[in-house]
Amino acid sequence: NYFSIIMPVYNSEKFILESINSVLNQTFRDFELIIIDDLSTDESMHIINSKAVDDHRIKIIRNKKNSGAAISRNNGIKKASGRFITFLDSDDIWEKYFLQSNVDVLSKKDYSFVFSSYKRIKENGENIDVFKVPDKVNYHDLLKTCPISCLTAIYDSERLGKLYMPIIELRQDYGLWLKILKKVDFAYGLDFAHAIYRIRKNSISRNKIKALLFQWKIYREAENFSFFKSIYYTLFYIINGIKKYFKVFFS
Repeated sequence: NYFSIIMPVYNSEKFILESINSVLNQTFRDFELIIIDDLSTDESMHIINSKAVDDHRIKIIRNKKNSGAAISRNNGIKKASGRFITFLDSDDIWEKYFLQSNVDVLSKKDYSFVFSSYKRIKENGENIDVFKVPDKVNYHDLLKTCPISCLTAIYDSERLGKLYMPIIELRQDYGLWLKILKKVDFAYGLDFAHAIYRIRKNSISRNKIKALLFQWKIYREAENFSFFKSIYYTLFYIINGIKKYFKVFFS
């Protein structure tokens, strides 16, 4: 497979069919979709199984116990056989040219880690805006703000090896991006927006105080920064976070 797509699931019956279909409808067909169910108690597994029957590219993992997004994604990465590893949460969507647009770049450029712009919508599907990404970011850029979204990030496991997310409740994707950027000079931002990020009212990532605490944890525990260095980067994170989510909170 060219791509391995990692999709963690927990009680996503409302959105998961749309997410799965957005993958299966890709114009670029050489992929596997690895769905990791974290012991959902709703109809998510019924929906997943009904789609897997008709498409051999869907691989299903069920966690032995409810373990959270980081362990679920890592279980998917372990099973991945594709060269390029990418992620899509079970309430987000790819437009049909998402994979092909990335292939067009990856086949021409010597990139090991890419990400792209994306559209932001409300839970009901109403448009908010398009989040535009920079041309490239390095490790030090990422410490101040993170423009890399989980639903557009792609890394080359053939070149970098399989890299896993830190086992924390929140910001685990950010921890992985920092890990990758210690191996490569840049993550390259692509200017198309063929992914759609759904902002849910009850999403854990909407709790910005909690997110800030986990950001602090990344600086102090994952990156082993001093107290004052952590304060320095936290201030950047707060200021840039306000800019990034201003339209989301006031739309």
